[in-house]
Amino acid sequence: MEEVVSRSVQEDLEKVFSFFPALSEEQKSQYAQLYPLYQDWNSKINLISRKDIDNLYIHHVLHSLAIAKVLKFEPGARVLDVGTGGGFPGIPLSVMFPQAQFHLVDSIGKKIKVVQAVADALGLQNVQAEQCRAETLTSRYDFIVSRAVTRLPEFYGWVRNLVSKEQHHALPNGILYLKGGDVRAETAPFGRRVYVYDILDLFGVPKPPKRRPEDMEEEKPVQEQGLAEYLETKKVIYLSF
Repeated sequence: MEEVVSRSVQEDLEKVFSFFPALSEEQKSQYAQLYPLYQDWNSKINLISRKDIDNLYIHHVLHSLAIAKVLKFEPGARVLDVGTGGGFPGIPLSVMFPQAQFHLVDSIGKKIKVVQAVADALGLQNVQAEQCRAETLTSRYDFIVSRAVTRLPEFYGWVRNLVSKEQHHALPNGILYLKGGDVRAETAPFGRRVYVYDILDLFGVPKPPKRRPEDMEEEKPVQEQGLAEYLETKKVIYLSF
């Protein structure tokens, strides 16, 4: 059983590498270390569903790296990850962009302890992990990232004063938000300031065949969903400031 799990995890890691062929050997090594690190920490603190830990590279790492398909963070960029939980999307992005600075915050101290431990184990010098709420921050950032911590209008209210007016990127500064499902209602208030990217399109992966309504009731549990099934309804929402 262990060999099957290990082979599956390795195959998922190779899928991540295939979407980012310019990764250095150091970056590949850092991504390869994520699974044993999170597997160990997850046995002590419930960061990821224990049924889903073997899907780490698709459901968590690749999902986080969809943001890297929308925008390349320039050297010196300041990026805030709000509600980082176990370090997503901030840790995968900090490996991808070692010259950018990442501030990962969460209100739960034990999760931040894990994030800092993972960053230290990977030798990431560009990560600051802090237990706090976004509303208490006063620094300014080029971009704010997060993974579905709340509805976009509420999230915007938390961080609207934290975005720098100095522009250094191909896109104007703003929010890059990972969210699933139908996001039209929560993006509507922002009009033309918002753009929604389908993650499967970003990775060039064909969408799964349309399912009949009667088949929807038999949808696989999340932990059993492959790349296309899991990411089918996932989006990157970009909100410019």
